[in-house]
Amino acid sequence: MIREMEPKFTEKGAYILDAPVSGGKTGAESGNLAVMVGGDKAIFDQIKPILDSFGDKVFYAGGIGNGSVCKLVHNMIGHSVRQAIAEGLTLGVKAGVDAESLWECMRRGSLGRMRILHEGLVRTMFKGTYEPASFALDLAYKDISLACELAEEYNVPMPMTVLARQITLQAVNRGWGSKDSSIPVVLQEEQAGVEVRAPQIDPAQSGKFITTNPNA
Repeated sequence: MIREMEPKFTEKGAYILDAPVSGGKTGAESGNLAVMVGGDKAIFDQIKPILDSFGDKVFYAGGIGNGSVCKLVHNMIGHSVRQAIAEGLTLGVKAGVDAESLWECMRRGSLGRMRILHEGLVRTMFKGTYEPASFALDLAYKDISLACELAEEYNVPMPMTVLARQITLQAVNRGWGSKDSSIPVVLQEEQAGVEVRAPQIDPAQSGKFITTNPNA
């Protein structure tokens, strides 16, 4: 809708930007908000000080509507990850591990260190390169299969995990077992008819906006 509205503003000599935020109520109260802005770059530069007054991470996403797309993608991924976390935690607790131990495991491991986002994507998908493998697809399929077997043993429904296992199996059947475990993203790219590339991002700098302290 915002892309349909923009011409109506510009023909009258006015400008419009879309600038959704991420950070929730707590972020709004503290000023710790990500502001995702789409629209005319010159206008963005002009009003950025205003955006900086309520957001600590303001970034330009491109043309009009891009900010809203970024927000939708951000939230969609977050909600999907929440389901995967719910499946894992319920499996772990039902298998006899207390919730705090599971939480510590997640935050102290590669998941909590955000390595998938800050290292994995940048090194593989964004460059279209899946060799050498940081963690082989065959090993990933073994792990997710064992988790599914454990879930069956304890009668824990894990619909998202089962789907992930099937997608991983498709990639294994392509002969990609020795390649990096992130390579199933290629299947999604093929189905979507698009390649996701950003080779200009330096893996050494990709985590500069995030501070994590897994030892706290």
